[in-house]
Amino acid sequence: MNPFWGEVIGTMILVLLGNGVVAGVNLKKTFSNGAGWVVITIAWGLGVTLGIYAVGNFSEAHLNPAVTLGMAMMGTFSWGDVPGYILAQIIGGILGAIIVYLHYLPHWKMTEEPATKLGVFVTGPAIPHAVGNLLSEIIGTFFLIIGLLTIGANDFADGLNPLAVGLLIVAIGMSLGGTTGYAINPARDLGPRIAHFILPIPGKGPSNWKYAPVPIIGPFIGAGLAAVFYRAVYLGEVTIAFWIMLFLLTVTLFIAKRIDKRRSIQQ
Repeated sequence: MNPFWGEVIGTMILVLLGNGVVAGVNLKKTFSNGAGWVVITIAWGLGVTLGIYAVGNFSEAHLNPAVTLGMAMMGTFSWGDVPGYILAQIIGGILGAIIVYLHYLPHWKMTEEPATKLGVFVTGPAIPHAVGNLLSEIIGTFFLIIGLLTIGANDFADGLNPLAVGLLIVAIGMSLGGTTGYAINPARDLGPRIAHFILPIPGKGPSNWKYAPVPIIGPFIGAGLAAVFYRAVYLGEVTIAFWIMLFLLTVTLFIAKRIDKRRSIQQ
């Protein structure tokens, strides 16, 4: 298996198990209906762990465009491989979401609320607020990348590293995920959003493309900030990228603030 297909399959497993638990908890007439947030966060952590185990010997098991960007900015991953990895991850996200749809096939008709069906596939804000939503995704992804880098700096017995990463995902989900559903992974949101858009889900409603930039832009900025922060603080390497990322963060939050202001006027 080449790295491209490794990223496809690994991300597919991540989304299958992660979105699958959301479907089980939220769709009507499943045995796991109403199991709650703790079950969701644990299953997401296990989904990431198993995705890494499945393909770690074939690709670097990023399974996340933000991770790919962060590792490239750290200088530990080739920039030339970045586009292929991101494409593979998005494809994997689409495939994983399609399998979830098929697995829960009779339950879509049993669930009346379009928002509940959409929530199986994508993330969304508990309170719509452009600045706050972006900050949530930036902060969550920042600590994801810092966590991955610090975990990687430690020596583990063979095979235990993916478990540590899975626990990191659980911790982020439980502590930081309640605001936006903690996408912290553009492929985890964009791939399933595309699947939701194209699949014949009964009574599904719109795919909320208006919110889609948040779980893409936020994780990318968070990953970039984490990489330059780690290099500056842990390695003592302050590069021009550090100041570029701070500038991008400022501009993005300024634009988001303008969006919030316009929304408040319209309301």
